[in-house]
Amino acid sequence: MQTSDPISPVIIPHSEHQIDTKAINRNAISTIETLRAAGFKAYLVGGCIRDLLLGLKPKDFDISTNARPEEVLRLFKRARIIGRRFRIVHVYFGRELLEITTFRGHHPEDDDHPHASRNESGQLLRDNIYGSASEDALRRDFTANALYYDIEDDSVLDYADGYQDIKKHILRIIGDPEKRYREDPVRMLRALRFAGKLGFEIEAQTKAPIRELASLLSNIPAARLFDESLKVFLSGYGSKTLPLMLDYGLFEQLYPLTGEHINKPFFANMVAQSLANTDARLAIGKGITPAFFYAVLLWPVVLQATEEHKDNGLPDVPALHRASYEAISAQQTRTSIPKRFSLPMKEIWDMQLRLPRRNGPRAEKLSHHPRFRAAYDFLLLREECGEPCDDLGQWWTDYQEASHEDKRAMVKNISGSSKPQKRRRKKPRPKRTASE
Repeated sequence: MQTSDPISPVIIPHSEHQIDTKAINRNAISTIETLRAAGFKAYLVGGCIRDLLLGLKPKDFDISTNARPEEVLRLFKRARIIGRRFRIVHVYFGRELLEITTFRGHHPEDDDHPHASRNESGQLLRDNIYGSASEDALRRDFTANALYYDIEDDSVLDYADGYQDIKKHILRIIGDPEKRYREDPVRMLRALRFAGKLGFEIEAQTKAPIRELASLLSNIPAARLFDESLKVFLSGYGSKTLPLMLDYGLFEQLYPLTGEHINKPFFANMVAQSLANTDARLAIGKGITPAFFYAVLLWPVVLQATEEHKDNGLPDVPALHRASYEAISAQQTRTSIPKRFSLPMKEIWDMQLRLPRRNGPRAEKLSHHPRFRAAYDFLLLREECGEPCDDLGQWWTDYQEASHEDKRAMVKNISGSSKPQKRRRKKPRPKRTASE
């Protein structure tokens, strides 16, 4: 497939952009060389070029080519085509994955094209029309993501003035903002995510329609919104992105029930501190789990529903369990939550009722529970942000640092200070008569 370029790019030589070529992924270079040896054009594209220009370490190295997905598939042993909306090829090198896309062409305005379709609001449901490199560049979301790197001469090809926008730290959407957001509402999330991550100023026309069009996110599948929410909040710069999400009205689109509580001081602090802790862990290479963050997000929803169920006569534990189920089920309608995360969330919440019950052998058993550390961290976060917990977090901190003898004494002090509960006598069952 050979498509001529109707627009010539601005070519930025290596002497000007000075990208560190040693920072470019070797498997990505090898993949491009394989495509070119087969007679195709191929370039590094998008966020990896942007990040290299900013002196950042790219997370992914994506490749764009004029080879169609089926043609790419024939060139690589470990590859597969994914996606219906956008057909993409994933090529595997061991555990490493490279993403290869075919140059996109202009989308027709009518809905009769067999490889493209829109819904009533203008959202692209399918977009597999192929074109040239310049058409592909203008189909991308932001100018900063529309740069192509040619490994033959280490030059950068710029079709949309993205190089200058990166130098000025400006995030600018390509084309008419409202139309581009309607095509894919997730672009609004991406705009705020890139602004938070890169410290870029969102250009005036690019940010103008976001508040008005925020509700379009309700048209996005819950599974995709879950993935996007992780990118927004759990990629190392969530604390910088949260204020933008709240300001532009996108937070409540992702978390409508949580949005009803976000202005409560203790809870606003809890979300902000959770994100700050997450950013700090990622910065030093420590792992994180979405389960903890989602447990924080839904905590006030669970608390409120638990109290309502208790008012209706349910005991503490069943009330919490029902509230947990209801909160997760309601959230699933907006962002899906896989079971591998929803089950730990329930355990973290359940442990908040179990941690105060430290009498006898309970404390030692709880300290060895698989979810103890996450539940303990959750408890500390609650206390730190102003939720009254009777200094329970400090007790558990001291308990973990205490010797075996001191632990026994701590538990004994609790047992001694608590009043023994009188057991209720069971009423004798009435004897059956012979007539019964």
